[in-house]
Amino acid sequence: MSANLSVEQSLMKAKSHVKKGDLAEAQKLYETILQNFSNNIRAQQGLASIKKYKQNNVIQNPPQEAVSELVNLYNQGQMEAVIEQAETLTAQYPGAYVVWNILGASRDEIGMPEEAIHALKKSVSLKPNYADAYYNMGVAFQVQGKLDVSIEAYNKAVSIKPDYAEAFNNMGVALKDQGKLDEAIEAYKKSISLKPNYAEVYNNLGVVFQSQGKCDEAIQVYDKAILLKSDYAEAYNNKGAVLQELGKFDEAMESLNKSISLKPDYADAHYNMGHALHYQDKFDEAVDAYNKSISLKPDFAEAHYNLSFTLLNSGRLKEGLDESEWRWKTEKYFSRNRHFSRPMWDGSQSLKDKRILLWCEQGIGDTLNWSSCLSLLASQANHCILECQDKLVPLLQRSFPNVEVKPEDRSLDQNRDDFDYHLPMGSLYRHFLTDITQNTKPKAYLVPDPERVNYWRDRLASLGKGPYVGIAWKSSVISHYRSLHYPPISEWSPILKIPDVTFINLQYKDFEDDLAKVKEEVGVTVHNFDDLDQFNNVDDVTALCSALDMAVTTKVTPMIFSSAVGTPTKIANLQQSIWNTILNNPVGPLVDMYNKNTWETWDNVFDLIEKDIIKLKN
Repeated sequence: MSANLSVEQSLMKAKSHVKKGDLAEAQKLYETILQNFSNNIRAQQGLASIKKYKQNNVIQNPPQEAVSELVNLYNQGQMEAVIEQAETLTAQYPGAYVVWNILGASRDEIGMPEEAIHALKKSVSLKPNYADAYYNMGVAFQVQGKLDVSIEAYNKAVSIKPDYAEAFNNMGVALKDQGKLDEAIEAYKKSISLKPNYAEVYNNLGVVFQSQGKCDEAIQVYDKAILLKSDYAEAYNNKGAVLQELGKFDEAMESLNKSISLKPDYADAHYNMGHALHYQDKFDEAVDAYNKSISLKPDFAEAHYNLSFTLLNSGRLKEGLDESEWRWKTEKYFSRNRHFSRPMWDGSQSLKDKRILLWCEQGIGDTLNWSSCLSLLASQANHCILECQDKLVPLLQRSFPNVEVKPEDRSLDQNRDDFDYHLPMGSLYRHFLTDITQNTKPKAYLVPDPERVNYWRDRLASLGKGPYVGIAWKSSVISHYRSLHYPPISEWSPILKIPDVTFINLQYKDFEDDLAKVKEEVGVTVHNFDDLDQFNNVDDVTALCSALDMAVTTKVTPMIFSSAVGTPTKIANLQQSIWNTILNNPVGPLVDMYNKNTWETWDNVFDLIEKDIIKLKN
């Protein structure tokens, strides 16, 4: 390699150091070049530029005492004082990158993310390799929900400072919020490897494990966080939430009470306490806990929404239905909302000579259940439009001929002018079912295809002598707590052993193993129609339900199919459910709901249903 090329490489390397802010390394290279090539103009200019910057920087850096005071004020949480002093210092010393960083961090703390980012960008422009400024920039972007750029800033921080445990932790939080749970776990584990006693990262790791349903792993890391930080209210709260998911209510209450004792104004802990009390049928205490949470955080949408279930289960129907409107402000429902230029109907406006759009918001079971109020709404309006799931259109068109039923289409929501008011289906009860004491059970309101009903009656008769009883025993969506609502098929044996009854499967998925188990252990065949698409062909499923003599279900969609077409329906129900009030009294036609408490077995419930089936035979 020639001497000139060597010099060129050195000059390029020196320039690279300058860009990174490594001025000392750049200065060494320039000085080495000039020792051998004293007339090299580029080296002379580079060295002069560095010396000039250092001279200016001395002038532009405030006294260390002033910087130390800023740091102390920041640590004391006196952000307004920090901002005032930092703004004065940056005016006097515009090259003080440390002060710009502190200014940015303090602005972010008081809810000024845009101004914070401006200050932090100024800091890194003055010192491109300043890891702390990139870290604070990541925080500011994260507050704004700009997760991609937030993660970029954290990555920049750890590229400069590879042992930056706090940056890896915050990166994990951002990745978790993006739904990238495996990547979040890796970031958290990296943070722990760098800082093994970092309690906060163990807590954050537990949140991810919990969201993955890894409850045991979550509890383990929450315990680790508590071991490292005995007054960690947030970890006690999170642990309590997991324990209640596992049905360990005594332990959950203990952990939540500890959290509240450490942090009495902790709204989330009171909210989870409401959950735990609700699941134990302690509805009055649950209401108090939710209300405490709301008093501490008035806009806590999840607390309002879950309070609605407790109020409903307490028989306080109007209050519960009012609170349920908070669902639109929860994370779960926010994306489901529809945004029209026309107003939502609040019940006070006359619908005479008006057109109203009713739109579905949840699953097909909910849509069909709420349809029980559809005729009441349609009777008030000049014209009623219902937009629902494609698979429900034929059934609902037949059932409500005075309603224009069409498939859901959200593509033109902002520009629609074909209605005067709109209403989500989940709000129908609020307007038409407000008095639990009415005790009015409507007639069957869904009209199956009569030809298909006759078809299914013939198919059933081909199986043998009736009565014909359909069964559905579990949901397709299962968590630990939800599983408590669904007794295993083996516990149905008192019913399934009743002689001279033909049982029909109403499950639409994951039933094969259960039916094989019933055949092997109970000696009973539960018939399944392989040619019936129970998930997509709702019109035919309702026709089958209409052809049955009875349906026995847990709290799953087939109970809506059967009851709404007028088939006697028996429901094995866990006590904590909105259906306790809504289905049993007053909405569901021909519904009997047999409840069990959390701590009871299903024996009494199945004994009662067994008697109903025997009466049916007679």
